[in-house]
Amino acid sequence: MTVTDDRAAVEFRKTIDMDTELQRLLDSSAVLSYDPDKEIDWDKPLDESKYGLNPEWSTLYGTALWDRMTEQQRIDLTRHEVGSIMSTGIWFETMLQSMVLRSQYSADYGDPEFRFALTEIADECRHSLMFSKTCSKLGVPHYRPRRLYHELARGFRTTATGEMCYAAILVAEEVLDVMQRDWMRGEDVLEEVRTTSKIHVVEEARHMKFARLEIKDYLAGISKPRRHFAAFLISIVSAIIVDSLVNPDVYANVGLDPDEAREAAKNNTHHHNLMRMSCVHLMDFLDEVGLLTPTAMRIYRTVHML
Repeated sequence: MTVTDDRAAVEFRKTIDMDTELQRLLDSSAVLSYDPDKEIDWDKPLDESKYGLNPEWSTLYGTALWDRMTEQQRIDLTRHEVGSIMSTGIWFETMLQSMVLRSQYSADYGDPEFRFALTEIADECRHSLMFSKTCSKLGVPHYRPRRLYHELARGFRTTATGEMCYAAILVAEEVLDVMQRDWMRGEDVLEEVRTTSKIHVVEEARHMKFARLEIKDYLAGISKPRRHFAAFLISIVSAIIVDSLVNPDVYANVGLDPDEAREAAKNNTHHHNLMRMSCVHLMDFLDEVGLLTPTAMRIYRTVHML
């Protein structure tokens, strides 16, 4: 940040008493955190009648293809879909940890911001382990993003700073948050998925608060060109994250015609509407801080985030 930017950021921190907010997050972490190995019985057999996620969140729900599928195919599909989403979560959480740690490299080690950043990294390590074990228990592949996305993300996690770093983190966390709030209450959803969703929702609420604080801090006093470039790059990263959630290989892996299934998912207005619903609060926040530019809006619409 420039000298002017630094002064604006200092004034921002004074205005919202950021250290107090960060201490509250630290206090919450000390009181309300979970150990997945104590919350989940990894050796307990799966309930064969339960879905991997609420059927309404399947990419094929509401299509003619869904109507033709057997109940077992629907169960299998939702398990592969939630496995793909969790694997995408692991992929992004490894990037998140790298970006957050880099942002704190020159920090004051006694600052509550530094302490919460490390607390968040510890949380994300547990989440990744939790998702990895859940996918293995479900018996689904550990799906990976397409190679192009994987390599582009390698560059982003190495170079992203400031508002770009924390806005990308916020996007991934916000999108998953709405989905998982439904999954944790789904009576027809696997107990393991409900529990991992509950853990993730509770702990990520603190991370999202931290990300919003950091974004506003970094955006204080920045130039219009930098703000517009950040908005553009954040929208690209967001589109890649959303496009990577459900790997197309899930369809063939449950015995569906992959081309027919991909076409049905592509045109599934029910799922598109759910995605837009998931992103309402995110879009409101991005608009509030000046990161929802016309160019960014066009990109968000391509993946039904807006």
